[in-house]
Amino acid sequence: MYVDDRWNPVAGDELAGFLEQINPIGDKYRVNPETTSVHWCPLPFYEQVALIRVKDPAWTPKNLFIYYLTDQGNLYWLNGTSPPIHEVNAKAPIRITDDNVLEYLRFFCFFVRGEEGPFLISESMDDPYVPKDVDDKTKMVIENTVRPASYEGKNEQGHFLCDAVVYYSNALFIANFAVQPGGMIEMLDDEPIAADLPVKVDAPVS
Repeated sequence: MYVDDRWNPVAGDELAGFLEQINPIGDKYRVNPETTSVHWCPLPFYEQVALIRVKDPAWTPKNLFIYYLTDQGNLYWLNGTSPPIHEVNAKAPIRITDDNVLEYLRFFCFFVRGEEGPFLISESMDDPYVPKDVDDKTKMVIENTVRPASYEGKNEQGHFLCDAVVYYSNALFIANFAVQPGGMIEMLDDEPIAADLPVKVDAPVS
């Protein structure tokens, strides 16, 4: 999720200016033009809002990425809670369609977290956040469970209905979602497939 080829590097004066704006992140993580890398990518459900990814090798844990939404120069830190996303959804505004609803579902479930981390929409073993370093039995369970998310049309309220396999904490389940045009997401139903797996999704964002 959000580790793909759509990222564009930020460099030079633009990089220095951006890092000056965010340093230190949450009074916790320092950034430096010499070591910190910054990339951005467009998001199909916004017209002029981009996703920014920040990474520095000095941070602990080593696999920490920090993400922002940027809207006309305003930054919203995606810290694992829903308010920054809902604020941008209202202001931007968000435009969810049949074509981009699954992308929004992946985005929302990755960045709005429970106590145990992201609700990873798990579609393929190629997803960098689906655990790979596991025993053969666990790997087979995961391989046989993950599958592409699907859009199932709209209900009478005009909500977009989606089905997806979710990896949360150390469990896999099939979930049915209703995505409202304004960006609110409701999990209508979930059916556990595999619990007590020996590995969790490890994708820190704050």
